[in-house]
Amino acid sequence: MATTLRPGADAANDMVKQFSWYFYRHIRERNIPEIQSMYEVSWAKLSDRYYKTGPWPPVEQIAEIVDNDHVFCLLYKELYFRHLYARCTPTLQQRIDSYTNYMDLFGLLLTSNVNMQLPNTWLWDIIDEFLYQCQSFCQYRGKLSTKTAEELQALAAAGDAWDVTQVLNVLQALVDKSGISAELEADGGAAFCASEGFVPGQSNVLRMLGYFSLIGLLRMHVLVGDFQSGLKAVFPINFNDPRAPIYTPKIVGSHITLLYYSGFSYMMLGRYLDAARVFNSALAYISRVKQYHARSAQYDQILKRNEQMYALLACVVGLCPAAAKSVDENVATQLRDRNADKIARMGRGESAVHDELFTYACPKFITAAPAYDNPSVNTSQQAFRTQLGLFMAEVRSQSGLPQLKQHLLLYSSIDLQKLASIMEIDESTLRQQLMCLKAKSWNVKWTHGADATQGVSTNAADIDFYIDTDPTTGRESVVVSDSPSQHQRQHADFLVRQICKLEEVIASVSAAPVVAPAARPVAV
Repeated sequence: MATTLRPGADAANDMVKQFSWYFYRHIRERNIPEIQSMYEVSWAKLSDRYYKTGPWPPVEQIAEIVDNDHVFCLLYKELYFRHLYARCTPTLQQRIDSYTNYMDLFGLLLTSNVNMQLPNTWLWDIIDEFLYQCQSFCQYRGKLSTKTAEELQALAAAGDAWDVTQVLNVLQALVDKSGISAELEADGGAAFCASEGFVPGQSNVLRMLGYFSLIGLLRMHVLVGDFQSGLKAVFPINFNDPRAPIYTPKIVGSHITLLYYSGFSYMMLGRYLDAARVFNSALAYISRVKQYHARSAQYDQILKRNEQMYALLACVVGLCPAAAKSVDENVATQLRDRNADKIARMGRGESAVHDELFTYACPKFITAAPAYDNPSVNTSQQAFRTQLGLFMAEVRSQSGLPQLKQHLLLYSSIDLQKLASIMEIDESTLRQQLMCLKAKSWNVKWTHGADATQGVSTNAADIDFYIDTDPTTGRESVVVSDSPSQHQRQHADFLVRQICKLEEVIASVSAAPVVAPAARPVAV
């Protein structure tokens, strides 16, 4: 924190003081358009011009300019540490100081009647950065083998700084204090979305922080591997129903975070139909909005999440081919362009492809408790390997199913003993694989309501079969039939494509004909 301005940087000094004074004045006046402009434009321009590779001046150098206003100084420090994380490598003490600043800021909002108004984008960024720094600290803390004895001692002395339980408690306190859950449950969030969190004469800060904390709770639960609790925590935001009012699409980062972590949770819970639907919704959304954020600082992150979700969607389709039915044609085309070969390899039972895609696209998992007693252990990698192991165990349980389905597709009916002979396995193993295929064909699927964990068991088979016994010989055979829903989907896709082509033809024919210019008279 003891950073000073560079020698000879008088222009930077004056610009920072001027920026701080105007920023402070606009916050006091609740001038949302000017606050948003200074937050999104002026701060970034000054950072690129004067502090591209270094930190901003510490708060002590601008405190007098802003009348030592405690709230503004906390907000300035939040921006200071965010810039430090983005442009520099923070020290352990700076990480702890940032945590202390967040606790002071949230504590003030939870215990005082703060009447200021801030742009919703800034409030989302506060929650997003808070969780990013928590994740970063846990990753930093997890690499104990690279730390010196003094660093290990300093980490142990840090106490509960960036403790996962403390972070979860703060997020839950913001949700409870804001009363956002009751507000959303009252009308499904219609009034909240219409007002965008702004109520005349009231502050939007606590209300919006509570709303975004619901997404933060989902994210934190996923990072520690508690996927069911993550989906429970986001209630009552109804992200599954496209007709339900939801505010997050108005802030790109919040909506992508919500859909990425919820889709990943569904995938890890084995709810592949829901996972495919959520990833499809996220990818279609990114396709619509990314062009408007090409110059945004978060553009690279948007593109990275886009690629990660295509990789996860490929995993889902590889494990449950019927999940492709809920994917839009544009998303399906992009998926084939990116991962057609990998999906085909997964269809042949190559589990290494699942490992590769999961490693690339999964979140950076964290551990809730440090292991200072065993510095040789990398707990961050341990958390990742645990989740990878669980995912690959599910993949291995289905390793023989692609080959089984390929054989079943060749016959409308085949003797059980003959099928076992063709697959070069014994009859009891074949029975186990058939039972496994039947069991994996059923998925819990969301149907209605804001509770993302509810659902009904649905048949997600891309091939249907049953075992029949010949009453005369007693021999058993497998009778195969394609899933009816598969035919319905194929017919529907064909009709939609033909209708679109017909509309294009009608539009071109109905276009006004081009009038040829009148011929000039020929001079004699």
